[in-house]
Amino acid sequence: MQNEEGFTVRKIAVLNQKGGVGKTTTVANVAAALAIKGQRVIAVDLDPQSHLTIHLGVDPDSFENGAYEVLTKSASIADSLVNVRENLWVLGANIDLVGAESELVSEVGRETIFHEAVETISDDYDYLIIDCPPSLGLLSLNALAAVDEVVIPLQPHFLALQGLGQLLQTVTLVSKRINPSLKISAILLCMFDSRATLSSEVKADIQNFIGNSRGTNCPWADADLIPIHVRRNVKLAEAPSYGKTIFEYEPDCNGSRDYAAIADFLHDPASFKKNDETVEIEEHVKEPAEEIMDDAVIETITEEDITTPLTELVIETEEETQQKIVTEENTQSTETSEQPKYQIKEVSPTEIIAPRAEEAKEDSH
Repeated sequence: MQNEEGFTVRKIAVLNQKGGVGKTTTVANVAAALAIKGQRVIAVDLDPQSHLTIHLGVDPDSFENGAYEVLTKSASIADSLVNVRENLWVLGANIDLVGAESELVSEVGRETIFHEAVETISDDYDYLIIDCPPSLGLLSLNALAAVDEVVIPLQPHFLALQGLGQLLQTVTLVSKRINPSLKISAILLCMFDSRATLSSEVKADIQNFIGNSRGTNCPWADADLIPIHVRRNVKLAEAPSYGKTIFEYEPDCNGSRDYAAIADFLHDPASFKKNDETVEIEEHVKEPAEEIMDDAVIETITEEDITTPLTELVIETEEETQQKIVTEENTQSTETSEQPKYQIKEVSPTEIIAPRAEEAKEDSH
């Protein structure tokens, strides 16, 4: 399938069986960035949650035909596309898509239904980008059978690396049995925090893994770790609630800059690397103070924290604090055996739990 300029239409699936890693955000904003640059883009929502559809400002119940109708062969993909922006179309999803897997279970060649539908699209598009569901079921298999490339968004966490192995096995299996042209073209780190050591460690592990696969026959042998990482940015989380892309909602935030650069990289990786050999420049990893506040570090409670005595801090009023300062100034030059008026009081867990148990007992009566 070639577009009107004679170039092959690029078909990309954004896939990860783990939820909440940035698949929908990546599809919506990369598609929008490419459309802004003049590329004609189809964004496909294959997730029954309809998040991509909502992100682009379309009510999941407002369209007559969508991904479900295409998969059940009750409508063509050309008749189901909705033009949502200049150069940008969406194949929407709604809750009906939940039943597609069970309805197609007895269908012969059910894994290639979407591939057959995509082949009927006219050649005047440049990109087809699919937002896959957070699973490796029939919907994801249809996406993998229909595309040539896979982009994997990944959080820089240890458990994300564990799930990556299963995802790579699935892609390998599909490339061997269904779609020989399938390959993993890129891995994208989302919600990247340059201040966390773990982020850098996971990044290094992925780079080593990709480097060791060079020259092999595996589908990820030529994959790139995209050198632009999507920084944590609350604006990216807010934009979908307004049915807007990040470029419409907050064009000057880090999220907007990151996804614009990512779109440039995906469109022409070779040219991007040539023009900007040091992509991860200092300006990219630095985050303004107001955006750092969006990513508050949450500390977890360990067993050690639970077994040690709890500390109860006595809170002073402003008047009491001033009185304390005067008292301390008057007694600074002399020693006293009297205990300080204000101190941190050590309280054991039983001292806290016992009164609460008594209160609960009284309430029950």
